Amino acid sequence: MPAIITPPDTERRRRDLEDGDHGGGRRPPTDKQTGGGGDPDNWNGGRRGPRSPRERLDRFRLGLFFALSAVFMFFVAIVSVFFVSQSSGHFDANARFINEWLPTAIPPILWLNTAVLLLSSLTIEIGRRHMFREMHVMDEWLGLGKPTSRRAMPWVAATAVLGCLFLVGQVLAWNQLGSERVHFNTSPSSHSFYLITGIHGFHLVIGVLALVGAFVGLFVSRQMENRQILVDLAAWYWHSMGVLWVGLFALLVFFQ
Repeated sequence: MPAIITPPDTERRRRDLEDGDHGGGRRPPTDKQTGGGGDPDNWNGGRRGPRSPRERLDRFRLGLFFALSAVFMFFVAIVSVFFVSQSSGHFDANARFINEWLPTAIPPILWLNTAVLLLSSLTIEIGRRHMFREMHVMDEWLGLGKPTSRRAMPWVAATAVLGCLFLVGQVLAWNQLGSERVHFNTSPSSHSFYLITGIHGFHLVIGVLALVGAFVGLFVSRQMENRQILVDLAAWYWHSMGVLWVGLFALLVFFQ
């Protein structure tokens, strides 16, 4: 069994380690209660003050939840307009009801796009869980490099690349519709299609920027807690955009 590693610091630092304190007034991050998708998040499970890592993670997650709630409500409004436009129309001179809704053919590339986005949700979840592996977290806490970041980086980068591929696929889908002379104002259906896919694409751009920010944070941030928060929030935002797209795509395919 390897010898206990004692950092070359003061005698007080050595006693703190023996007592289970890493010098910041908290015990080693080995709590198994924080949500980590079945894996221990390895954060302080003792006193839960406003400065504890667990408390910080909870607050950031709560803020993200409220932000995503507003986003989802916005899309609920858009979907409501979709159904209203689908059933609305006008009466002609002969008192006949005219419905101008013409279903928009879904470009086949959107099926591939959906698969890419689902795959990206898997890659970011793997990266998120790597940030909370107990063995790697304890190695980093003991000063043995940054194993959590080293293992999470490829998955975060892969997710960002897949997200960019999804956005490129969306642009190709719009170009295909344009070549078929189906534009934003062609019909209420095409108007809804461009509106739904465009706004979702905008929110996905924000997600890609969040992934890039998390990736950079894995390099530059010295504090493990901050890196865990960055990856965790980016991952949950990305999952939300994936779930939202699946619902919107089903709407466009089956309810036109």
